[in-house]
Amino acid sequence: MSEPLFLGRQPILDRNQSLVAFELLFRSGEANAAQISDDFTATTTVINHAFNELGIETALGPYQGFLNMSEALLMSDVIEILPKGKIIMEILETVKINRALVERCKFLKNMGFELALDDFTDYEPEMDPFLELVDIVKIDILLVEPEKLGVLVDKIKKWPVRLLAEKVDSVEQFEHCKALGFDLFQGYYFARPQIISGKRLSHSELTLMKLLGQVTSDADEQEIADTLKENPHLSLNLLRLTNSVACGVKQKPTSIRAAITVLGRRQLQRWVQILLYSSGSNEHAFPNPILQLAATRGKLMELLSPKIGNREFEESAFMAGIMSLMDTLLGTPIGEILSSIPVSQEVKDALTERSGKLGKLLALAEDLEKGNVAGIEACLAECPKVSLRDVSVAQAEALKWSNSIAQTNE
Repeated sequence: MSEPLFLGRQPILDRNQSLVAFELLFRSGEANAAQISDDFTATTTVINHAFNELGIETALGPYQGFLNMSEALLMSDVIEILPKGKIIMEILETVKINRALVERCKFLKNMGFELALDDFTDYEPEMDPFLELVDIVKIDILLVEPEKLGVLVDKIKKWPVRLLAEKVDSVEQFEHCKALGFDLFQGYYFARPQIISGKRLSHSELTLMKLLGQVTSDADEQEIADTLKENPHLSLNLLRLTNSVACGVKQKPTSIRAAITVLGRRQLQRWVQILLYSSGSNEHAFPNPILQLAATRGKLMELLSPKIGNREFEESAFMAGIMSLMDTLLGTPIGEILSSIPVSQEVKDALTERSGKLGKLLALAEDLEKGNVAGIEACLAECPKVSLRDVSVAQAEALKWSNSIAQTNE
């Protein structure tokens, strides 16, 4: 890369709150701002970055990707090289309808591409030619008066399209849009914690929390093994994991204690942390997107941490990132979670106050997710040893790692 580029990813979920796609966003410039001279350049830069430099699997993993399409780009042969079935072409609201464009969209549909209509806020009869072609209509719910949203939805339902609600920032908004008949939802509402007073953790969650506390406090192997035996499913998964890791070992571990020794404390801790995000698949409606976010944050912070601290700081960075969404996952205040796990004061400060060096790294990871330019600028200013290129490279590696983790735990 001639200059650092950042690929913003906005998650898109279905009615079950399962992650199904990302909208890919262009980010460049010293502040990670979207400094776009024109839509054509912006999207071709995304295409180059996502498919040539990062690689499609790094950028999207197993999910589909929405790409913004200006009129010039829609009419260009460049987009015909994109993978059909993987990319959804998102027609920008600035595109003017004309006969040539409609014919072009018909051609792209016949090639096998899916089309989406972006920022739909009001129905006009001249939109009919597009509504007859597109697969998805995206409605920015913040730009439509609440009392008019249902009326707009009813009008669009005349066509066999899926409805996507944009800017969904709370569970209440999600439930309202779901009741109106929306199929897809875009936003970070799923990452906002719903703290339920008196919520009781499940048996598997309690076991994993107990294990995490034991591993971080360097408990005896027998003590850890006894806890694992309380949950046969966990014990079986551990043996499978270590037998896979120890493929080059002549005598593969057959006991829990032997498996703990083979895996090692560092990997055991990571395994437990990741399992917390995937263990509740039957009890939580949305383990997948939370796992992706937490894994990406943890890995990104770990990769950037050598610029700031030592090996111990590196481990703390991963822990702070991976634990930053546990309040959302468990529906329990982060302070209450931390009271049962022996973590350093630095990790506690990062998770509860976003303070200290760890807190700044965590804030940087969160701001990258949201494209918060001012926040990114502030974080980089307070971490002068972390360069733009460092962040760009680390982000690519973190995305690749989190995609692999998510696929493993689906």
